[in-house]
Parts: sequence; C-alpha cells; structure tokens
Amino acid sequence: MTTTRRTLLAGAGAALLLPRFGHHAKAATPLLNVSTRTLDVRGKAATVFGIAGSNGKQGLFAQEGDRFAGAVHNATGEPLIMHWHGQVHAAADQDRSRPDGGTLAAGAHDTHDFKLTAGSHWMHSHQLTEQQLLAAPMITREKDAGDVQDVVVMLHDFAFRSPAEILAELGGTNGHGAHGATGARSNRSPASTMPGMNHGSMPMGGMMPGMSMGGMAGMRVHANDVAYDAYLANDRTLDDPDVIRVDKGGRVRLRVINGATATAFFLDTGMIEASCVAVDGSACQPLKGRRFPLAQGQRIDLLLAVPAEGGAFPIFAQVEADTRQTGVILATAGAAITKIGDRAREAAPNATLALDENLRALNPLSNRMPDKTFHLMLGEEAGYRWTINGKVHGEHQPIEARRGERVAIMFMNPTSMMHPMHLHGHHFQVVGSRAGQFAGPIRDTVIVPPHTPVMVAFDADKAGNWFLHCHHLYHMATGMMTELRVS
Repeated sequence: MTTTRRTLLAGAGAALLLPRFGHHAKAATPLLNVSTRTLDVRGKAATVFGIAGSNGKQGLFAQEGDRFAGAVHNATGEPLIMHWHGQVHAAADQDRSRPDGGTLAAGAHDTHDFKLTAGSHWMHSHQLTEQQLLAAPMITREKDAGDVQDVVVMLHDFAFRSPAEILAELGGTNGHGAHGATGARSNRSPASTMPGMNHGSMPMGGMMPGMSMGGMAGMRVHANDVAYDAYLANDRTLDDPDVIRVDKGGRVRLRVINGATATAFFLDTGMIEASCVAVDGSACQPLKGRRFPLAQGQRIDLLLAVPAEGGAFPIFAQVEADTRQTGVILATAGAAITKIGDRAREAAPNATLALDENLRALNPLSNRMPDKTFHLMLGEEAGYRWTINGKVHGEHQPIEARRGERVAIMFMNPTSMMHPMHLHGHHFQVVGSRAGQFAGPIRDTVIVPPHTPVMVAFDADKAGNWFLHCHHLYHMATGMMTELRVS
C-alpha cells in the first residue's frame, strides 16, 4: 500500500476544528494518552509526540464547569513532566512541573481531578521534549462564548534535529534536569543577591515613564536564535495547509496557541478585520486589528465575521523579525483554494508590549496596593547562560509571599532578546511599562522586550511552590527560571 500524507495523519487530529476535536473532560479513563505519532513535514516523515483523548484526537475540549478528572498515561517510553498551562484551579500537587515534582515513569499514569479553567489554554511537557511537539490544546469553552464557530490553531516551530542537538548548537548546557532535584548546576559560584530585590511596598506604578535601564538604547536586539526546518499550524506547513470549513456570513472565534519553543509570531488576519476578545484565556475589552503579536506560551482569541459572499481567507502566523510564515485557511463551501507561499513580502517587526499597552482587562484586579514588590533582572551571559538576578535555576533565590498578598513583579531586560515570562498557577495583570501605569490584560505569560521594564501584579491565592520562567525553551533549560513560594 502506498503511504500518503492522509494515512500518515490518520488519527492525528491535524485539523483542530472544535466540533470534531478533542473529547469531553468527563470521558472514561484514560483521560489522555501521551505517546509518539508520525507527521509528514514537507514530504519527509517525522516522529513526534502527541497527547490524545480516548477518541484519538489531539488535546482536550470541554465546557466551562467541567472537571479534568481521570488518568494521564505515559506511553512515550521515557520519564514525563506535564504542565497544565493556564489551569489556575489545579493545586500544586496536580502538576508535576513544580520544584521536586518528579517524573511520571514510562508506562505509568497520574490521576487528576480539578476544575478546568475557562478559556483557551494548553498542555505541554516541561522538558526538552516540548520541542518535539509534546503539546496540545486544552480548551474549556466559556459559558458566554455565544453562537460562534470555535476554531483552534496550534503553532509550532519544527526541526528534524533533536532538542539536545539544538541546545549543543546554541552552546548551552541543560541545567534544567528534574527541575533542580537532580539537574546539573553551574560550576561557577552563585552570584550575589541583586541590590534591586526589594520586598517593600513599592506601588504598581513604581516604574514611571522614561525609567532608564542604564543606557541600553544602542545595544543589539535579535530574535530567532534557533534555525528551524519548518513552522507548523495544526501540524502542517503552507505547502499543504489546514483548510477549515466556515459558513458564509458566519462568526468564528479563532483560538490561537503559540506552542513554539523558541519563536514568537505575528498573527495576520488578512482580508478580515478581527477583534481581540481574550488573551491567555482571560477576557479583555474588544480591540480591533489585523495584526497581533503572540509570544511563546501565549494564546489569543480573535472574533472574525466571515464575509457574506464567502471565499477563502488565509490566517497567517509570521515569524518575528523574519519573512517566514505558516498558517491556516478559513474557507466557505466551494471556495477556490490557491497555493500560498511560506514567505511574506516583508519581515515582521520585533515583538513588543504594544498590544498589552492598548488592551484592557474585562475583569481587572481590585484596586489595591501591593504588599510586596520584586525586581527581577533578566540576564545573558557567555556560554548561552540565561539568568534571573544573576543566577540560574538551582542557584536562585525564591520569591516569598503569603497567601492572600498582592504581589507586584517588575521585569527588567537589558539582554538582546525578548523573554516571554510565564508564572505557574496564577494569572497576573500587566500594569506598567515605559508607557506608564495602565489596567492591562490578565495573562500568565508576558512579553518582556529587550531593554524594557514591564510590571505585572497578582494575588497569591494558592499555597505551594510555583515556577516562574522564560517560555523560550532553551533559555529556561539553561537557567532562566526561579520560583514563587506561597505559604
């Protein structure tokens, strides 16, 4: 029998149109099965990972009010650390991606039971295997989502090389290990505590417009330090894109997840103007546009109105600071589908905080001064060593808070790259930048551009130890991770 792309993808859930995607959260055990699968990437077979429900489809689709209840089986053949990204109702012991959380052995299973967090979220390994597509959507449809067609787009950067090879090319050493329990540590002495680590009650607006980061304006800025073979949207390149059927005059809620490990994208809705209604699963006041940045780990929900006359409407995801792109096509019945190139005419810009400076949370934090404020200086050192306050994970000084306290964090980034900073177990509000103080969106991952301060605030509402790290996989693996300890 001749092996075709369609037979390779059978059961792989490549087209993530929600009515035929995932499974209900109350399905019988095993709830999810983590294993290998085969994709066709530009005519070449690739073995990657997948996270499938009982119906064989990738990921999970539930309704607000459902619980994540059942077994997660590890059929990968190697130890596994899963992270339920954005699931703020999961207790610390329901997520192995925590300090000393250990690994799920090959052939074993974990049993989970927690209320699902409404919105567009995702799940992924907290190991280098995330590079090999060990990630999937984790969507809980909101009760007030309305009469719209939900369409999920999962973005990846893809390499035929192993993540260990990529890390070696970068010149880095994986110090992540088992989250510090047995991981390798740097041979150099721990850096001294940064003088800016302040446990006082600095107001959220402690960084005012014009705040200097020490003459960084002329320094080099770059992106895309990994050379990838392809960029995928729903497991496909633009050579053979996912064509998703939509109705003439219909309304679509596009739920886009950046599951890439080292790549930020700019979403371009082309001929259709979009309205951003949520980021990282949290509702915001609608903001219209056609181009939106999306860093690693971030999600965005865009409402689109399909033109009454119908047609084919490409949705592009263009690589930050590059011309390369991937995407999907929304098409009405009978629409002609033309071939689309994987290069845009012009390079996309570098990702900035501009979107968050204009977004406003629909349900912002209460008006309250922070009980504690922390300054975190993101660092870049020789040997592809990425630090927080001069230290790699394992040398780090945890952020300490008590349950119920309002915590503010100011990220300062004098490095040459953007860092998408992600906090486990909590959502925070983006509340300040060089643009001043503002009631920005509720997120769990924020863009911290080079040479730019960014402030976030959150209520420490759950006890436990929670990672805070850069969502660029190789920055995290080589040290850019600390932890929040809530007592």
